[in-house]
Amino acid sequence: MKEFVVYILYSGKFKKNYTGYTSNLIERFKSHNFLETKGYTLKFRPWVVIYVEFFNSKSDAMKKEKYLKAGIGREFIKSLIQQL
Repeated sequence: MKEFVVYILYSGKFKKNYTGYTSNLIERFKSHNFLETKGYTLKFRPWVVIYVEFFNSKSDAMKKEKYLKAGIGREFIKSLIQQL
């Protein structure tokens, strides 16, 4: 069974966060920090992982990602960052 991960990255240098989901967190993290040559995450390196949550289905992971990008989810992310 394939596993999906919702993750939140944080760039302390730029005070930015990024939320996404993937089926391969290690490769995705490497992509955000080292391999990408364009896109949002390229501009705010280095990133650290501050949150992960595992799901058995892609649709559940997508729902959680959408929740985290909405108002109450953004408040949760803010509280995570304040604890760093």
